[in-house]
Amino acid sequence: MAITSNVSPAAAPTKQTLASAYIDFTGDSNDWAQQYLPDLMEKEAEIFGNRTISGFLSQVGAEESMTADQVVWSEQGRLHLSYTVTTASTGTTFTVTNDADGVAAATSAPQTTGHHGIRAGDMVILADASATIKCFVTAVAANGTVSAQPYGNFAAFTNGGIADATGVKCLVYGSEYAKGETGRVGANVPGFKSYDNKPIILKDKYEISGSDASQIGWVEVSGEDGQNGYLWYLKAEGDTRTRFTDYLEMAMIESEKATGQGLTDLATASVVEGSAVTGTEGLFAAINARGNETTGVTGVNAATDLAEFDAILAEFDKNGAIEENMMFVNRATSLAIDDMLASMNSYGAGGTSYGVFDNEEDMALNLGFSGFRRGSYDFYKSDWKYLNDQSTRGLINSIDTVNAIRGVFIPAGVSSVYDQQLGKNLKRPFLHVRYRASSTDNRKLKTWTTGSVGAVTSDLDAMEVHYLSERCLVVQGANNFMLMN
Repeated sequence: MAITSNVSPAAAPTKQTLASAYIDFTGDSNDWAQQYLPDLMEKEAEIFGNRTISGFLSQVGAEESMTADQVVWSEQGRLHLSYTVTTASTGTTFTVTNDADGVAAATSAPQTTGHHGIRAGDMVILADASATIKCFVTAVAANGTVSAQPYGNFAAFTNGGIADATGVKCLVYGSEYAKGETGRVGANVPGFKSYDNKPIILKDKYEISGSDASQIGWVEVSGEDGQNGYLWYLKAEGDTRTRFTDYLEMAMIESEKATGQGLTDLATASVVEGSAVTGTEGLFAAINARGNETTGVTGVNAATDLAEFDAILAEFDKNGAIEENMMFVNRATSLAIDDMLASMNSYGAGGTSYGVFDNEEDMALNLGFSGFRRGSYDFYKSDWKYLNDQSTRGLINSIDTVNAIRGVFIPAGVSSVYDQQLGKNLKRPFLHVRYRASSTDNRKLKTWTTGSVGAVTSDLDAMEVHYLSERCLVVQGANNFMLMN
């Protein structure tokens, strides 16, 4: 079945007043000189419903003020020692050399010599796709090279192909010492990773001349900001404010830091009034850099969908294993999840027990699910208007279907982090917005009016309404997030 849309392009905001935006009564059939008055429908029709998309961050995060140009936070490293290593056999022993994917750079494991946390006397497990063997660490060189001997048959171990291999996984699972032997040499120091983000300044402005502000229109306006009446500038100013509020959220979701790898290095080039722009790390960029992504095809069949969720669970198990997660998804993914869950019901094929499994003949059939539990995880599903609306991300997703974003998994609850400004550990939501504020100026959302309309501030025969905010998004524990591409 194919659906053809005949919806014409919606009216978009413009920077000037056009005759095409108004009804023309000057034609032959609609001349004001005629004796019959048209039946004017004054109320503006709200054909797109609630057009704003803001509200996502308020559901999953919090807002806090800051007084600096940069927010810095640190996150705990892993507790246990595990690495990706390269092995090389030398007689009855073998040497473990840390590769580019191992040690603190990839695992944030505790460190002792600056290389890793493995010490003489440790017991380790080495494994790749062909073999697994448990070994005893005999020595650790100054350059970080680890020498060990297997507890089992070394000949069988080398025949398995692991003795000369890259990408071998190494796990420390304890230590062993002989009777009367001296204690440990060296100690491990907990490792952590530090992250930072910088706020960006967002601005907008609405302007109307004094003459236009003092006349009424024939259209009764309405809007998401609560404006109503026959003064058109109320409509325009309210829409500008609502659009700017949406921009505050969209910027926190979509923004990226300037890397200097484009046509011009935005971080150093003078691009706007002699100043530089640096960008900021938004939600999608943070998950791409420090989180997880799934590119499974949702909606093919129930087995495929469930397999994708099982893979997601396995990835969450490797990280924080946060029990409760919110899924904000687009329409196609939401329906595919509903179909997947319905197919788990043995009576689903009959069509009478779909969704709520005790449907009655006089009640509306519930064909949707708001959440489910799989393994030890609870998932709560919610449609994300931002991914569906054809004037926001839904437009981009409809064009670039290969890189389209289907949804995002966001862990519920809080994380414990060290706050550099306060100098102590704090419990905060995984997502929160930081905005600039002090006792002198609060830049969370500033609005001020200039001109000669209303309260006179200048000799400008117009009213200018200014909007400004300075903020950034902090994504803590991005390893617990999942982006559905």
